[in-house]
Amino acid sequence: MWKWETEQQPKAVVVILHSAYEQHRWYAWLIEKFRSARFHVVMGDLPGHGEQGKYARYHDENFEEYYNYTKVLLKVALEYNLPLFIVGNGLGASIATYVLQKNKIECAGVVLTSPWLHFKLAPGKLSNALSSFSAITSNVKLKHELSIQYFTRNTDVLMELKEQLPLNSMVTVKWYRDWQHMTRTIRDPENKFPDIPLLLMTGENDKITDISTSKRWLMEQTLSEFHYKQWNGCLHSLFFEVEREDVFRYTIDFINNVLRDLGYIVE
Repeated sequence: MWKWETEQQPKAVVVILHSAYEQHRWYAWLIEKFRSARFHVVMGDLPGHGEQGKYARYHDENFEEYYNYTKVLLKVALEYNLPLFIVGNGLGASIATYVLQKNKIECAGVVLTSPWLHFKLAPGKLSNALSSFSAITSNVKLKHELSIQYFTRNTDVLMELKEQLPLNSMVTVKWYRDWQHMTRTIRDPENKFPDIPLLLMTGENDKITDISTSKRWLMEQTLSEFHYKQWNGCLHSLFFEVEREDVFRYTIDFINNVLRDLGYIVE
């Protein structure tokens, strides 16, 4: 993992969790935006991603690895003794949700973008059938037919990421089962999200996830403060989109309002 510290007096610390098949370098723009806005940033690569997954042919990580990695990130961020905010995208948003449901963590606020709670585009045409079979199928490989064009319409971002492609989006049935188990746990009415200020944002034209599932999940929570924003015309990855400056400003407004409610003076 890495730390990027603001050169100014920090207002808070932000932990960023990227989505499946991505890596932290994809978020250089977002990291620098937070640093310029007076936030420290803590981020790394999910297990099996980035340099660790550079030569891997498929993803077969145990989701417990994802959860443990996330808890380590949060522990490191809390060492700053500043208000902690979590920003999770896609799979990272779902992992953040699961970890917060299962653990008591001192978190000031959470921003979830396009969480993977239900797929429009699932890995492999037979994935739903295979995932219900016996352990014999666990090592069967499934192709998640994603292209970077499903993430953003922003040609500048597409050029930035050109050398970091193609996506390694081959997964095993076991990986897909773990994802299913995580999302079922998240959506279980018995597992409530902690009463933390929450901003959930989706793209109107998301081709990867079913945004109605995310909105329905949010409305089922018992939160003192929550915000839902659907960005017109946007695809899956809002911080990569043409409107990313607006998305970032919306995010910063949410975070600053939470800090004001906590008694901090926000300039």
